[in-house]
Amino acid sequence: QVSLMESGGGLVQPGGSLRLSCVASGFSLSYYTVAWFRQAPGKEREGVACLSGTDGSSYYLESVKGRFTISRDNAKSMFYLQMDRLQPEDTAVYYCAADRWAGPDVFGREQYPRRFFGTWGRGTQVNVSS
Repeated sequence: QVSLMESGGGLVQPGGSLRLSCVASGFSLSYYTVAWFRQAPGKEREGVACLSGTDGSSYYLESVKGRFTISRDNAKSMFYLQMDRLQPEDTAVYYCAADRWAGPDVFGREQYPRRFFGTWGRGTQVNVSS
């Protein structure tokens, strides 16, 4: 069975850091594009970061550039989101996603890039509060 599962969410003070992890089961992450999305209460799910599995290209939401870093370890079937200098507006449920055919370019040209990702985790809550 193909699945993704996130871990690493929690409560952190503003300015703090968290590292989210996503493990893939039932398939190999090699050549898959991987991504992190988030959804805050009452808001649309938005793409936060994306990393190609073929050419190394990436995408970051403008508000997280320079603070968040997406990375992957195909040998471990895992990918990560390092989040530094967290702010209260980063509070959301974070979802990992993967797809063999989508690429980071969907975030620049599609209104709903989440529709291009076929495999999703269930989400992990991140709360940034003092």
